[in-house]
Amino acid sequence: MAVIQRFKQWLFRLGYDEQLPIVLTQRRIFILPTRSGLLFSVVLCVMLIGAINYNLSLGHALVFLLAGLGLVAMVHTFRNLVALRLAPGRVEPVFAGEVAHFNVILENEHRQARRALELAFSDHDGVTLDIPPSTQATAAIPCPAPVRGYLDPGRITLSTRYPLGLFNAWSYPHPRLSGLVYPRPVETPLPPFSAASYLGQRHGDSGQEDFTGLRIRQLNDSPRHIAWKAVARDIENRPLLIKQFAGGAAEELWLDMALTPTEGGLETQLSVLAGWVIAAEQLHARYGLRLPGLELAPGQGDAHRTTCLEALALYG
Repeated sequence: MAVIQRFKQWLFRLGYDEQLPIVLTQRRIFILPTRSGLLFSVVLCVMLIGAINYNLSLGHALVFLLAGLGLVAMVHTFRNLVALRLAPGRVEPVFAGEVAHFNVILENEHRQARRALELAFSDHDGVTLDIPPSTQATAAIPCPAPVRGYLDPGRITLSTRYPLGLFNAWSYPHPRLSGLVYPRPVETPLPPFSAASYLGQRHGDSGQEDFTGLRIRQLNDSPRHIAWKAVARDIENRPLLIKQFAGGAAEELWLDMALTPTEGGLETQLSVLAGWVIAAEQLHARYGLRLPGLELAPGQGDAHRTTCLEALALYG
């Protein structure tokens, strides 16, 4: 088994390609005839036998012409990949159950365009693109993300059948690609808000003197804070709105794992917390995150949302 593994390591260049950009040399490209190519060869053999049997000079010329055409197609299929350069690009985080797209930058330094390049991970669906001469293009290769955490899509299968589809040339580049997968969010009511004091912001005793705006009502909000005048303008179509105030005591929202249901296990708890993070950000609320062994101070904004979701994705 060790000998077979070393043979595969040498033949297919298994493992990460640490040196970037990855250059597809002759040793990294494999080429074999396709089904159409095999059928084409069988037809040529039958035509050659007929030409020999009936002593047809034009039949011989046609067979050799088509055979030469097939050989030229094989060379062009191989040249469509050789000397191509690859480098990994940026990968956007996704939620579990979605499809991650890994950007790969392909550079063509030749004066000939690269046509019908197919890129895919393992048995998943891939993408097809062309690269103009002396330029570069970016391919967003899809890969399913079933679970949270870091996603390693594996090696890339880069192939082409250009120009006639008689031959299939392919290579297995393996740049170090990794994407972050957040827990699948679950929509549940937010936990209750809590009051927190801020120095230098106190304008009275109650902490509700300066009106700052409205937000959509949550199940745990008190009916005393509903903006009835705003709702009465379009009571049939408008949701209930809550008045927000700024003062000596501001509302904070703590997203604590201890408040999540334990029936579904850890992954369900993390999914509930992910749903809370998204809902709290949509409400423009200040929220913090509490996990066993980790506490993120209250904040808001895209950066704080990303920090919380990353902590949930990598927890445990």
